[in-house]
Amino acid sequence: MAFFHTTMDRKIIHIDMDAFYASVEQRDNPELRGKPIAIGHADARGVVATASYEARKFGVRSAMSSVKALRLCPQLTFIHPRMDVYKAVSESIREIFLDYTDLIEPLSLDEAFLDVTDNKKGIELAVDIAVEIKRRIREELQLVASAGVSYNKFLAKVASDYRKPDGLCVIHPSQALDFIAALPIESFWGVGRVTARKMHSLGIHNGANLREYSRNGLVLLFGKMGNVYYEFARGIDERPVEVERERKSVGCERTLDQDISQRSLLIVNLYQLVLELEERLKKSKFKGNTLTLKVKYADFTQITRSRTVYSPLTRKQDILPLAKAILSEIDSNTQPIRLLGLSVSNPTDGTHRPSAIQLTLPF
Repeated sequence: MAFFHTTMDRKIIHIDMDAFYASVEQRDNPELRGKPIAIGHADARGVVATASYEARKFGVRSAMSSVKALRLCPQLTFIHPRMDVYKAVSESIREIFLDYTDLIEPLSLDEAFLDVTDNKKGIELAVDIAVEIKRRIREELQLVASAGVSYNKFLAKVASDYRKPDGLCVIHPSQALDFIAALPIESFWGVGRVTARKMHSLGIHNGANLREYSRNGLVLLFGKMGNVYYEFARGIDERPVEVERERKSVGCERTLDQDISQRSLLIVNLYQLVLELEERLKKSKFKGNTLTLKVKYADFTQITRSRTVYSPLTRKQDILPLAKAILSEIDSNTQPIRLLGLSVSNPTDGTHRPSAIQLTLPF
């Protein structure tokens, strides 16, 4: 079966720094090395940003409440984040990348895609470049990275996660279909916990099961993501490495001082969030037509609700009424709310208008 597209001759590397924030702290403070640490705040409302591998052995994970993390690992040490330091280290990593290619797509401070098909050093094999980059990160920055190498972004990303920490995995085009067939559905890019549960209920547990579904069938089940799942199952991902990634949204969120059910108190916190969002929109000069409200409940379950309007959302007087309207649809009586978030997306240049007012919900 000919599943592959002509883009299979590309050479893509995904670099993912291992426990990045925690590793920087352990590098800079020898007393923390070999000990379980978490980046975040240890107070009752705190959340773990990332954890060292020593902490992960106890089950401590990113986005976990600090209270639960300490319950799992009583000897856990919390370190306040130093974002300015992490950003400086990330820039040093990028300088290493630039010795090999200008085609770099950062996903965050600690991970990026590199297209090394035509690289600056004329190195034939992408795996040799990945090995060299890993070595330089270790020697020059005293940090550890994992690398995935393949012919597209989906497989390179999966490969970088495959043998962490300090991993290196290559998925050759000739091996791709067999690799994908055995890949657990949870490891597919774009499949979160909710989607994974839905797939399991349909008997989809791995790539081979996913490949049994037609494109139309997957679209009916999962909307436009069905097209993505159909192609990923067949090793197809034509997305280029984007050097200049267009900003698609601006947002902010806050963990509340205490879990709240009372509507009036939620409105007060929502108002403060709108003020912060307005400031961020002004600073970034971003305009968008879709407002999304994120709600995380006390049990850490999470939902989002969105509305799209005709006029760009840039001012408090436009955002606040819409945010209140969305919040009114959220039931806070059965489960207190722990976190609120707001974001503006669906970027516009000021001349584009959506064709209709719509309500969008995650599947």
